Amino acid sequence: MSVIAIAKFQGDTAKFRQALTDRADEFTKIADSAKAVGAIHHRFGVGDGFVVVVDEWESAGHFEQFFADPGLHAFIGSIGADPAPPEVTVAEAVSSPDQF
Repeated sequence: MSVIAIAKFQGDTAKFRQALTDRADEFTKIADSAKAVGAIHHRFGVGDGFVVVVDEWESAGHFEQFFADPGLHAFIGSIGADPAPPEVTVAEAVSSPDQF
């Protein structure tokens, strides 16, 4: 059973957008690490003063293990996230007739 993990980080979205270009290699390295430990899909969304991460993982445990890495949190802070913990939701992924 896979899970959907959604995290909402408050912070400097201009700094985040710039990091997507300036630090692309680091994003790719993190993505490769995530895939190696159970990540299936990954996407960012940027709003007014926040960034949303929407992932699908093989299990909640896989996500929690990956997300507990202090190095990941240091990276997140360095690309514009406020120091406050993000809002995180993890839910079972289910199939539906309208899925695309």
